[in-house]
Amino acid sequence: MEIMQNIGNEAVLSAILDAYPYQIVLCDRNHIIRYMNKNAAERYNGRIAVGDSIFGCHREDTCRKIEAFLARADAGEDEMFEANNPAKQEREFFTPVRDKSGTVIGYFERHEYYGKLEGHPGGQD
Repeated sequence: MEIMQNIGNEAVLSAILDAYPYQIVLCDRNHIIRYMNKNAAERYNGRIAVGDSIFGCHREDTCRKIEAFLARADAGEDEMFEANNPAKQEREFFTPVRDKSGTVIGYFERHEYYGKLEGHPGGQD
């Protein structure tokens, strides 16, 4: 455990999220990307990056859906199913992130594969 203490909380959290086999894209309430794990960075390959709006990689109807998910999170909902993409064999989820008082401070999109993980991340959005 001493090794972990010397790394620092941010590095430990980043290492944990990078070890996760799915893409995680964390956004603030203004839909600005604040963090992408390694798999997300590989999948999007520069098309979006930390500091960009998540809306830059979504269609207008999907942007409205994200706004609606955020409103539902403000009303108290937790992780919500967003979409199923049979072509990529993945499900997408919207997960609110709350501060200690329970206020939604942002959210992340989580892509979960139900096919083989080999070859992922991949495909176009």
